[in-house]
Amino acid sequence: MYHSVATAPNDATRALSVAPEAFAEQMALIGDLGLTPVTTADLAGRWRSGAPLPARPVLITFDDGYEGVHRHALPVLAKHGFPATLFVSTGWIRGGYDTGGGLDTMLDWRQVRELAAAGVEIGGHSHTHPQLDQLDDDALRTELTRCTEIVTDELGARPVSFAYPYGYSSRRVRQAVRADGYAQALAVGNALARRRQGPYALERVTVRRATGAEEFEQLLHGRAVTRAFARDRALTKGYALVRRARQVRRKAIRSRV
Repeated sequence: MYHSVATAPNDATRALSVAPEAFAEQMALIGDLGLTPVTTADLAGRWRSGAPLPARPVLITFDDGYEGVHRHALPVLAKHGFPATLFVSTGWIRGGYDTGGGLDTMLDWRQVRELAAAGVEIGGHSHTHPQLDQLDDDALRTELTRCTEIVTDELGARPVSFAYPYGYSSRRVRQAVRADGYAQALAVGNALARRRQGPYALERVTVRRATGAEEFEQLLHGRAVTRAFARDRALTKGYALVRRARQVRRKAIRSRV
């Protein structure tokens, strides 16, 4: 899971950004190791149908929609012939739907269309990038349908894959994503994707600016994932308890109104 690919990211995106040179080295390593990149739709579709996966499959994804995906990542992907998936928060993409929430320089819709034409699957990532599990049903539905409608209008094809902002979901959120017509969805989890996770909770590992070449290679081999993300998992579990407490409190307040 990538976010920004940038030479000089701002403070808001720096930790989850990757330098263009590092991204190029990482893609070269994927090729050198003989891995086969696939799109999210292809991965989930093969698991759903029982069709065999290609040898040593790997999923390359980008969240949010930062401009560097077009400027820096696309030429590298094209050089290797690698497919990937970009999950866009439609309210962050520059253009007529821009809500001003983007954290750094974002893609515009012309660039998104060029990415799609180059073989990058475009998926949904909500409209304004909220924590979906904290929204009420109406707001949740609006975030999903607005995103789906905009991507469909701009690209002429309905998105079939979704990624949860911040990786947060719940049974209610997953049901809503399915009801909106998405066939599969990705979380974070910082673990390898497995068929048993189900099509609406597939996990990914985070690549960030601090990810060195040795660690990246270990992740590609599926090694040391638990150790590399031990702190992230502990923080995620703790924050999950906080979010659930907030949900309970909001429900109690609504029931008294």
